[in-house]
This record gives sequence, C-alpha cells and structure tokens, in this order.
Amino acid sequence: MTEPVSTPVHPVRVLLADDQALLRSAFRVLVESEADMTVVGEAADGAEAVELTRRLTPDVVLMDIRMPGTDGLAATRAICADPALSQVRVVMLTTFEVDEYVVESLRAGASGFLGKGAEPDELLNAIRVTRAGESLLSPAATKGLIARFLAQGEPGPVPDGGERGAGRLAALTGREREVLVQVAGGLSNDEIGERLTVSPLTVKTHVNRAMAKLGARDRAQLVVIAYESGLVRPRAE
Repeated sequence: MTEPVSTPVHPVRVLLADDQALLRSAFRVLVESEADMTVVGEAADGAEAVELTRRLTPDVVLMDIRMPGTDGLAATRAICADPALSQVRVVMLTTFEVDEYVVESLRAGASGFLGKGAEPDELLNAIRVTRAGESLLSPAATKGLIARFLAQGEPGPVPDGGERGAGRLAALTGREREVLVQVAGGLSNDEIGERLTVSPLTVKTHVNRAMAKLGARDRAQLVVIAYESGLVRPRAE
C-alpha cells in the first residue's frame, strides 16, 4: 500500500527592510536557517520596502523604524492602507525601544514591535506569531511597552465611551465587548477563557468576529481601537 504523501507547508515569506546592509545580512541568515521561512527580498529604505511589498506580497515585513528618506512608519502606513496588501503583516524593529514608537507603529498598522536587541528566538517567534494572526502581545518586550504607554496600569471598562466610541462599537455584542476589554489588557486567549469561563476556541471566535466588525487587521489593532474608542481607559493609581 502506498504511503500518503504529506503536503509541504508554505514557508513564511519574509521581506527585510533596513538601511544597514550588515543587519539585513544577519537577519537573512537567521530567517533562512528555519525550514518554515524564506527571505523573498531586501529593501534599504521605506520607499523600496513599499515597492517590493507591492511586487512580492510577502507574508511578513521586518521593518526598521529609522531609515533615510521614507522611514519605517510612513512605509508601514502605505502598506497597511493598501487593500491589495491586506494579508501582509509588518513587524517593526528598532534600536530605540521608546514607548512613543510602539503606539505610532500600531496606529500605522504594524502587527508587532521588537527591539533589535531581541534574542533570535524572540524574533523568529514574532514572525510566526504575526503570520498566524495571533496576539501581537505575545513577545514579552512588546507586551510590556504597550502596557506602559497605552495603559499606565491595567485597563478598566469605561461606562460611557462617548457617542463616537459607542457608534464605533455598536456592532459588537456584549460578550465581544467583554472579550475586547481583556484583549486590551494583553491577555492571551487561554487567560481570557479562564477569566470568562469559556474555552480558548470560543474566545478566538469572539476575537475574530470583533476584528471583522471593527475592520481591524489583527489583535494589535483591537488594542488601539479599545483605547481610542473609549471602551477601556487607564485605571487611576
């Protein structure tokens, strides 16, 4: 009897965008050392990153924030605003792990944020997590930075987020709002499930529905929407 042939898994296609050739080379070696990843192109500035992303449609772009000419933030905005690139995910890389960059990256549409000093395994995990559409908050460094800047403490629900916020969130069910509050707190599906006494799969379903209703690219955008709409706010110390 013939053995069934396993279907090869499509490798994660990665585009590298950094103005330092030495760093691009190091990232290429790291990424291509993994059987489930491949580098499809390299860009030395933001404008080239946008052009190559449109031409190559990678799964994930590793984007340096500070580059000459068009910087990483502007390039990310252009990529994330293009409907034809809706499946592309951007992970921002920077030497300067300052809180302002985290929020600007998220608002630009990035799905992840890592310092260039991150461990190799952290970077590879960020690529896989981002490609899978899972929580941006999984990498510990990103989770901490977002929590400090956006929350300054744990988020709490806002009784009245205002007309604008209420209008934006009107399509959500009560349970979806409840889940969104927990997502804004940086909790994983497993953690949310434990808090709400439901299965992680049920939580994932609620998260996916909330993303679809709010037009969020991924979990990262849900965090931004939760704060900007007034659904959650920093709790007083």
